[in-house]
Amino acid sequence: MLNPKRQKKQIDPRILRIIDANLNRAREGLRVCEDVLRFTLPGSPVINSLKTCRHLATKFILDSRRLELSVLVDSRDVKKDMSKFNDFKRPGNGDISAVFMANIERAKESLRVMEECCKVIDETVSRKYRRLRFRVYEAEKKYNDTVRIRKIK
Repeated sequence: MLNPKRQKKQIDPRILRIIDANLNRAREGLRVCEDVLRFTLPGSPVINSLKTCRHLATKFILDSRRLELSVLVDSRDVKKDMSKFNDFKRPGNGDISAVFMANIERAKESLRVMEECCKVIDETVSRKYRRLRFRVYEAEKKYNDTVRIRKIK
């Protein structure tokens, strides 16, 4: 006899940890980019674009039928994360543009990881992260265009 109450399939906690780490990394990277723009190119429309992307990264998890933010946080194991300090490098030569570029790369890579990991849990969320990644590509291009135009002047 079939059980009318279908239980949710248990999600591999390793995937949850990967998604959690990359959600944090993407939001942090986008926030750094927002602040770089806020203090170097005040009023740039890219600031709001990045802010929207950062908020959407969280919203996609909150709206998911298969993923929950609290479950991601519960899966976190900072003490056992042996790579938590591996990416600590000084970006560029002290140029603020290098800080922006390092963090936009960080955000794009994290969004790609989330897109791939979410495929096995919630394909709708995976597709949303793919579209979000391309929005971040567009914001990066707008930033580069703006910086290039300012250098020409």
